[in-house]
Amino acid sequence: MSAAPAPVIAIDGPGGSGKGTVAEQVAGQLGWHLLDSGALYRLVGLAAGGRGVALDDAVAVAAVAADLDVSFLSGKGGDTRILLSGVNVSGAIRTEAAGAAASRVAALPAVREALIARQRAFRRPPGLVADGRDMGTFIFPDAGLKVFLTASVEERARRRHNQLKQKGIDVSLAALSRDMAERDRRDSERSVAPLRPAADARVLDSTGMPVESVVKAVMGWVAETWPDAVSNPRTGGAASGLTE
Repeated sequence: MSAAPAPVIAIDGPGGSGKGTVAEQVAGQLGWHLLDSGALYRLVGLAAGGRGVALDDAVAVAAVAADLDVSFLSGKGGDTRILLSGVNVSGAIRTEAAGAAASRVAALPAVREALIARQRAFRRPPGLVADGRDMGTFIFPDAGLKVFLTASVEERARRRHNQLKQKGIDVSLAALSRDMAERDRRDSERSVAPLRPAADARVLDSTGMPVESVVKAVMGWVAETWPDAVSNPRTGGAASGLTE
């Protein structure tokens, strides 16, 4: 008799909804593995661009995704370095350009197919917190807890604007709002695994909410679903994985 699969918390939502930060903190409190699926699509977009592959060439981009040479190295303090073909791209994949490229390649069915197995391989004991746009609807449809985080476009643009300012990147708030709305449209209208809440997801609008309150709400749902995981968390913080 095979063992039951490791438990999964799927946290989905549009860009800037806070899902990456919330997923990281929830995984840290539980000591579970962490998957930021969006980073994989950012890596595909970055790798395709580096090879001179057009982002609308589905066959060529899918080949890049299938052959992605990526390593995730967890360091002290929970920091993770992401290497693409041996080069540290941890910062490069967090730019707005990388995010836009990720949204474009994620709309290609062949690319999504190429990354399914890689994402599901993160599911290991003691558990997994997976954040993205289709974690609860497509990648882990049997997840024990599904959360869909959202917020107004204006709020999400302000959050991203503040993040970029802290990194010394000067970007127009109006331009960010337009880009975010366009990315939402593209993600919601794609033919495979579009951005939408799972039928059994807990939907939480985080507009105006501090991250601590959002994490507290999600941890409350975790406690309802797996009481032992909260009362007896794995020590040492989040296990190694692909982090935001």
